Amino acid sequence: MEHRDLIVDQFTKQAIPFSTAAGIQDREALALIVEATRAGADDTVLDVACGPGLVVCAFAAVVRHATGIDLTPEKGPGNVTWQVGDVLPLPFASASFSIVVSRFAFHHFLEPARVLEEMKRVCRPGGTVAVVDVVASADPVKARAFNRMERLRDPSHVRALTLAEIEALFPGIGLPEPRTTFYRLESELEGLLERSFPDPGDVAEFRRTFDDSLASDGLGLGTRREGDRIRFAYPVTIAVSSKPAPA
Repeated sequence: MEHRDLIVDQFTKQAIPFSTAAGIQDREALALIVEATRAGADDTVLDVACGPGLVVCAFAAVVRHATGIDLTPEKGPGNVTWQVGDVLPLPFASASFSIVVSRFAFHHFLEPARVLEEMKRVCRPGGTVAVVDVVASADPVKARAFNRMERLRDPSHVRALTLAEIEALFPGIGLPEPRTTFYRLESELEGLLERSFPDPGDVAEFRRTFDDSLASDGLGLGTRREGDRIRFAYPVTIAVSSKPAPA
């Protein structure tokens, strides 16, 4: 419950600044997710930990019905259902959806494999399961530095997985290895800080981690200085697998 309360606190504070950020609203990135899942007019979609509901609405434009579940309530178009609830377990019957997706949430989960297993359970045989998330560097030193920075910025952050770890989640619960698509979520230090709610005593250290990463890319984000601003990009993967149909 303590971690759940952290998530509710952070996501309630971040809801508006997060949902209005250019990178989060990026229509090309949202379209890339919809395209990667091969969504069509007959599909029913569940977005797990849907946050501001942007992914739900992107799917709603092309599918029969989309559902979003999160710890905080949302609103959207007519062919969308919103449900307030937790992800363990998901409050849906098995095989309820043809596409089950989650964006920018797995790094907040204490047990990502269990969440993916629930996503598989509520997905129909022959349906699609997709995880979209930031990816930590394969270099363990950079990955530790990145995750420490993210916890300073957002205390509800648990751990961003490496690409290999995300890919391994799928066969670990009986899904085929995923096909992956990549893009980079561009950001700028002060803008990111304005959309975040770290503990006040951690702000100086948060900025210092970026200063320290300029020389050696210590966070694995391609950190660079442009004029008086520090810019960087989160690597993002779209990992998509299909739930096997009965023989």
